[in-house]
Amino acid sequence: MAYEAILILNSQLSDDQVGEFVEKTKKFIAKEGGEVSAEDRLGRRKLGYPIGRAREGFYTYLKFQAPAPALSRLNHHFKISDSVIRSFIVKVKENAGVKKS
Repeated sequence: MAYEAILILNSQLSDDQVGEFVEKTKKFIAKEGGEVSAEDRLGRRKLGYPIGRAREGFYTYLKFQAPAPALSRLNHHFKISDSVIRSFIVKVKENAGVKKS
């Protein structure tokens, strides 16, 4: 199954710490039997609304393939991490964006 994840990381993290967290996440996905096909670090941005005391976050996008049971462990990984302010994972449809004539 293909999935996309958006992570909002704590803005207090340095660029090296953000890179380290993303690499750990990619290794976690690989360990669970998945594979990351795309990654994009969107940078620091102001949040639409405060989350806790945070007003800014470092946005990261990951597109990956993983077995369905791995998602609950990945969500747990995000929830227990102090680095993650918010995470969002969605399933990608097989033919998303392709119109048939």
